[in-house]
Amino acid sequence: MKFGAPFLVAALIALAGGEAQACLDEAKAPSTRWSIAKDHGIAWLMTPCGGRFFSLGVDVVDAGASGANLNRPHYDWSEHATTFSDWARQARDRLIGWGFNTAGAWSLPPQLLKLPSMINLELGRQARFHWFDPFDPAAKSRLDEMARRLTAPYRDTPYRVGYFSDNEVGWWSGALFVFYSKKPAANFTKQRWVAELKRRYHRDWGHFVRDFVPPKSVGSWRALLHAEAITQLRPGGHGAAAVRHWTSVVAERYYALTAAALRHADPNALFLGDRLPIYYDPAALRVESRHVDAISTNYNVDSPEGWIAPYYFDGIRALSQAKPVIVSEWFYAARDNRTGNLNNGHLMTVATQAERARGAGAAAAQFAEIPELVGLDWFQLYDYPEGGRADSEDYNFGLVDIHDRPYQLLAAALTAVNKEAPGIHAHAQPAARPSRTDSFAVPKVEIDFSHPSFIDWPKASAALPPLRPGPGDIAFGQMLLSWSDKGLALATVGQDYYDLDLLAYRGAFPLGEAYRVELDVDAGAGPKRFTLYFIPPRTKAKDHPPMAPKLCAGAPSEHHGGACPQVPGGDALYFGADQPRIAAEMRVPWSAIGLDGPPADRKLRIEVSSTAWFRGRWMSLSGLPPARSSARPGTWRPMVLSDGARAG
Repeated sequence: MKFGAPFLVAALIALAGGEAQACLDEAKAPSTRWSIAKDHGIAWLMTPCGGRFFSLGVDVVDAGASGANLNRPHYDWSEHATTFSDWARQARDRLIGWGFNTAGAWSLPPQLLKLPSMINLELGRQARFHWFDPFDPAAKSRLDEMARRLTAPYRDTPYRVGYFSDNEVGWWSGALFVFYSKKPAANFTKQRWVAELKRRYHRDWGHFVRDFVPPKSVGSWRALLHAEAITQLRPGGHGAAAVRHWTSVVAERYYALTAAALRHADPNALFLGDRLPIYYDPAALRVESRHVDAISTNYNVDSPEGWIAPYYFDGIRALSQAKPVIVSEWFYAARDNRTGNLNNGHLMTVATQAERARGAGAAAAQFAEIPELVGLDWFQLYDYPEGGRADSEDYNFGLVDIHDRPYQLLAAALTAVNKEAPGIHAHAQPAARPSRTDSFAVPKVEIDFSHPSFIDWPKASAALPPLRPGPGDIAFGQMLLSWSDKGLALATVGQDYYDLDLLAYRGAFPLGEAYRVELDVDAGAGPKRFTLYFIPPRTKAKDHPPMAPKLCAGAPSEHHGGACPQVPGGDALYFGADQPRIAAEMRVPWSAIGLDGPPADRKLRIEVSSTAWFRGRWMSLSGLPPARSSARPGTWRPMVLSDGARAG
């Protein structure tokens, strides 16, 4: 399907503090330039007319094109309108009626929908930047030419807000390291990879091999350049820092060249980032924040009732110095749906449309409370086709089913929040966090370990104060703590990427290299320590390999040779199938803590810490390195068992 040339439009709708404003004709839009401004620490898009704008978008407003070639029942505009232009007008009017004001990625050109639009270009993919040879001198000219070509249809309309350069290409640190280690010597990026390692290890080959296992028979830097096999991390070494550094090197090349190409091709447009895949690599995000106008991230809500774990956006704020943020894709699916979607993966799925509506409404309001957020895009307009997309993903993500019938409960819930969202955002501020020194009140909650979700947890009262990271790092997860007559329960949601090929090991996975959570408790019977490890599979049959939780009595220093003393009566449940997100619960019975039941005085001292894959970074409640804090019970946080739990 081809569309006509761009043209200036007659009206532009902007939401300013919850009130609608409009440019009455194109003369009122002095340019096509969008911008971003902050007012008392709150970020807003600014339209070409000068009005502030909180973007509420919908992805894939494309009349059904995404399912047109699948030869199975799918959404098709021609079944719902006489002409294509009629369908576009009806779709626009319906979205505005629901409180949306923007067309997100993979939507029709803005000239047809007459809505402010955020456009996904797939620039890096189409210019063959990712996973080819980023340091090829020709990469810049390819990006420049592709940017000119891809932006050409959008440059002259004030409806064009800006561009996503790509979608979910991912800054998978281990995968980037492994991939380029196997490239031939003629690959410019392989040459840069070796040069960075030589520089980092001061050309000392012996130092390098204490951290890495090069391919067989490779014993020099020159041989490493010519080897076309994997270089792996050595267990017990300290190579994780070099892997992270390599990610920052590649990310700098991508964001610098892409920003320059887009700003040259369309200087009036915003560079909206590359739609991070429900995960961010800290090294890459630090680099990105120097080059983009806004950081875009897709997001999978953390709990069915709409909870958004604060650590995720707190981390973006810290890494980027409070750069503006766009949630470029978020969603809910229900098993009860009219299209017959199976919801066959790890993304947010609830049982009924009523639960879907409640969760989505609650989440949308929480998103609006993020001070840096300037846009929020629902994915997507209509359900996936019967039998799923071409890649077999099959979800009830639509505001409407494939027959164009709205999911009324969802539409009503989002309409209500959309109308209030600019006002909510106008009063946004970072969430208040409990003091680090006050005694923490642990709520009493019975956690059902048959539920693979955080639905049972009262987040407002169970969320521990933010864990403090090591120097130069950010917290990479959130912790929740509760108690019951059975014992203490700890929940964690965090993120860190694990590549199956990066670590060199045989036999059982070395516990010292695992992502882990440590719980240290003294409830009056002396210090007790527990460690929950996450053990990766050897191979994977899908993109999100499941981890196996392993709850052990004692601290990691006691688990030599893979020893893992069991915790009698302990429970551990892992449900973070969407790795690199780690989501899990654990419970240790009072007997393991040395008591017959809850302490009579309701007092205890606790330390909680977490260590990422390959010991690459850590965080703890005390702010001390986990081994040091575990060995110092006097530094553990005083807590008291509370009978109440605030809703959250």
